[in-house]
Amino acid sequence: MNDRQSFIEDALQVAEERMQAAGVSRRGFNQGLLLLAAAAGLGPWHKAFSASGTLVVANWGGDAVPAFETSYKGFSEASGLRLMIDGSGPSEGALKTQVSSGAVRWDVCDGEMYSAYRLGAEGFLTPIDYSVVDKSLIGYGDVHDFGLANYTYSYVIGYDRQRFGDNPPKSWADFWDVKKYPGKRTLYKWMSANLECALLADGVPPEQLYPLDVDRALRKIEELMPHVLTHWSTGAESQQLLRDGEVSMAQMWHTRAELVKRDTGGRVDWSFDDGIVSPSVWMVPKNNPAGTKAAMAFIAYALRPEVQALLMEVYNMGPVDLKANELLSPELQRINPTAPENLSKQVSLNNRWHAEHYGAALERYLALIGG
Repeated sequence: MNDRQSFIEDALQVAEERMQAAGVSRRGFNQGLLLLAAAAGLGPWHKAFSASGTLVVANWGGDAVPAFETSYKGFSEASGLRLMIDGSGPSEGALKTQVSSGAVRWDVCDGEMYSAYRLGAEGFLTPIDYSVVDKSLIGYGDVHDFGLANYTYSYVIGYDRQRFGDNPPKSWADFWDVKKYPGKRTLYKWMSANLECALLADGVPPEQLYPLDVDRALRKIEELMPHVLTHWSTGAESQQLLRDGEVSMAQMWHTRAELVKRDTGGRVDWSFDDGIVSPSVWMVPKNNPAGTKAAMAFIAYALRPEVQALLMEVYNMGPVDLKANELLSPELQRINPTAPENLSKQVSLNNRWHAEHYGAALERYLALIGG
């Protein structure tokens, strides 16, 4: 399992928990109406695609399948295409196999941004048609020939407020300072953002992080290892470790940090201070069955501000269009990674670097934490 798949599955689990606990809000209902209004704005596309059949969007499966069907059904109604969600996982290997064999079954993939760089350079993706897709809707995140940001998520510090009172940790240097902030820690098993966190803790200025000094980062992580209780692999695990008091701090997704804050009545807290924020990507396999025009129309629809706002409402995935912030309540703005105040406190993960180095760096990281 990669970090992209892990986060998607976790975000959907968060959404299910929220809906079971609170139901659908009036605001969510109103935003659903906005989606229908947006679909009406697709008028010319309906005639163009009404005879085209089906458009298949690949994601990582499980509850993500019905969730995407619900979120994007407005596109199907407006375009005349039957939207199908394939949850088998758009990994790099699977996409390459489809394109190489001439048996492509996906039209649009929700995947890793660094994968889009690699797959595009290797000839497996169709270039994004920016005469159809409005790149001005991307206020945050990567935009390149073969992919563009679709939503965001952050790695943050969750901490036990009871232990640290009015002087909580505000940086990764604090996370590594076990004398000032005693207690066990937990880090993400699949490394994503860990090298960045370690280098920030070691005093590297944010603007000088890249290219990452992997040797230095791994030495810093090794320094913390005696104080790392475990390396979590699911968001629920990171949440439970803090809730049960087994660790005093956790590197975790902002979605889970907010849940455990609510679960504990504020005993556990978090902020975007020193967070690591990253976008995911829309990408189109070469020779997709529904055709380039249909794939680009879907991406253009999914990027509409009201659609992005709905994703934030349900899944807490931050919009990449900063204009979508205007559609969010103050409470959602507080936990939105791309709200201007929050974004200014964070460091952006450099997906170009990870496109070239992730595999080799992950091998070394897993060897280190595996003992």
